[in-house]
Amino acid sequence: MDIAVGCYLVKLLQVIEVCQKENLSYTEEGVNAVVFTAQGDLRSALNNLQSTAQGFRHISPDNVFKVCDEPHPMFIKTMLESCLKQDIHSAYKVMAKLVKLGYAAEDIVSNIFRVCKGLETSEDVKLALIREIGVTHMRLADGLSSSLQLAALLARMCQANA
Repeated sequence: MDIAVGCYLVKLLQVIEVCQKENLSYTEEGVNAVVFTAQGDLRSALNNLQSTAQGFRHISPDNVFKVCDEPHPMFIKTMLESCLKQDIHSAYKVMAKLVKLGYAAEDIVSNIFRVCKGLETSEDVKLALIREIGVTHMRLADGLSSSLQLAALLARMCQANA
């Protein structure tokens, strides 16, 4: 088993244990969302869990992503799958929706990276996508126009699988 997968599973089991001890209503997907948003930090996972429980009384993916104010990974996955099919129009519709919902370009790009790592495609394509994500992240950090950089990222990701 990969070390990263093992660490993820340990954190997942720890969050489930807290849910059970605190008698929290949860779904498996909700607990996965808690661990996903924490980016490997168990303290952050517990804070996200507590905030979601206090705000909604139920740990579901939608509730977790509302509390954590992050784009839902399913939107990102749909967008990436459109890029793999070289369908920039469908990919851009998802990106435009995320921007309209008020997500910062940096948050969108960070989630694209995290979702991309688990994408079911060849390692070569995955590495090409990650390279383009990194270039975009760097450009955003330099203060370049976020909407233009996000559109350019989609175009480059559509070409990565050509």
